[in-house]
Amino acid sequence: MDAAAVLVWYDRHARDLPWRVPPADRARGIRPDPYRVWLSEVMLQQTTVAAVRNYFLRFTALWPTVHDLAAAPLDALLREWAGLGYYARARNLHACAQVVVEQHGGVFPNTSAGLQTLPGIGAYTSAAIAAICFDEEIAVLDGNLDRVLARYYALPVPVREAKDELRAALQLSVPKRSGDFAQAMMDLGATICAPRTASCLICPLQPECLGTRTGNPTMFPIKPVKAERPTRRGHAFVMTDASGDVYLQSRPGKGLLAGMTEVPTSEWSADPGAVVHPVSAEWRHRGQVVHIFTHFRLELEIWSAEVAPDGLENGWWAPASALKGEALPTLFRKVLAQAGLE
Repeated sequence: MDAAAVLVWYDRHARDLPWRVPPADRARGIRPDPYRVWLSEVMLQQTTVAAVRNYFLRFTALWPTVHDLAAAPLDALLREWAGLGYYARARNLHACAQVVVEQHGGVFPNTSAGLQTLPGIGAYTSAAIAAICFDEEIAVLDGNLDRVLARYYALPVPVREAKDELRAALQLSVPKRSGDFAQAMMDLGATICAPRTASCLICPLQPECLGTRTGNPTMFPIKPVKAERPTRRGHAFVMTDASGDVYLQSRPGKGLLAGMTEVPTSEWSADPGAVVHPVSAEWRHRGQVVHIFTHFRLELEIWSAEVAPDGLENGWWAPASALKGEALPTLFRKVLAQAGLE
């Protein structure tokens, strides 16, 4: 792989991202801030740049340094994270910031091996931070690069069956400007060698790309056979009092959507059985919400009622006008919208 050609392309076409030091500034000796790179990489897992940009700007305005983030209440962090999904990332983010401050004096380790000792930082994130911030000559292989390399090699099997081989092949091409190279390859995957299109004529990898030679590069990567996603069902209960305040509670500290805010629900299972309302009231069926999690499809029947606040002691009452400030994940914002709130 011609890393020099990739870097020439990157020097001209690098994306303007709020967590990135442009290549011209990097050439002048300006180093990326590991805190900002780490924060962006965690946010970008399973998410797009467009979705993350405003979250990143808001987080760094509220908590400009790792010391600020470590000192922030977890509830505040979860509120700001609401809508990004995969909420274990937010809890790991907070735990990692505290470890960096308490055990490393607020300074991130400068190697991929050292970074992997921190909570929530795995092989990919550690490699990305080490390469981008410290120019460790290590292969950084994310979803975009999976696609670029699958096309470059016309990989005849799904990527997950050849991940180690792709990483080893990429490692052979990593130059001394490893951070710029990693970001260049990410940009290629995001803009030139995109999921549904391949602009081969302007790609610096085109001369040696086997996918281009097939005449149909977008047939790669080969899609794996998907396992059928099971369906779980349940009921969600939106309760308001006479003044219109909404009853909310926190989910358990472990498991799916841990620590986030919700309205009460039944168990989610293949067959939840007949509805059992949490309190006696004139319940009204408000329709259904469907939400897709990574491993299952959830169908919730939505019920609403005006209730007396007596006997509801595990949560709190929130004015409808304050719901936007609650740590409600997308699922429960959909539930409230279906019930006529939000």
